[in-house]
Amino acid sequence: MKFLVSIAFLLTALQGAGQTALQELLERYNTRSVPYISVEELRMFQQNDSVVLLDAREWKEYEISHIEAATFIGFSEFSEEKLATILPNKNQFIVVYCSLGIRSETISEKLKKAGYTQVENLYGGIFEWKNKGYPVVNSRDQKTDSIHGYSKNWSRWLTNGTIILDNK
Repeated sequence: MKFLVSIAFLLTALQGAGQTALQELLERYNTRSVPYISVEELRMFQQNDSVVLLDAREWKEYEISHIEAATFIGFSEFSEEKLATILPNKNQFIVVYCSLGIRSETISEKLKKAGYTQVENLYGGIFEWKNKGYPVVNSRDQKTDSIHGYSKNWSRWLTNGTIILDNK
């Protein structure tokens, strides 16, 4: 019994360390100019259909997997004009995500600058979503276990799923 308690304690400590490391990473790269929303909070909003979900990764990442009902807006080819045709209501509640929450902060800042009033950044991105056991779908809207890892370095943050990397 003592052994099982020790293992449970160790697993809890490691999970907390992972969250602390993710928090440190996001603090290093983000300014928090856009508020975060947790995976759990997003799930609650999704149940009421009261959120627009935007994927700010590259097309090759989105094709492999994305959160169901997410709209692709991209990162390197992001266009405010295209977004205005997709989302004419600038007062809608919008959550933007990428792999971890770094690129999505940049796109969220652009949305706010364009006049969108309710924009939040998914804390930990699609990696955190998948790590918490929530489903993702591929470009054919089929559930998948695969996630584009963005890079070998960044993919270490994905602990639940099959990492796909480009062969360069």
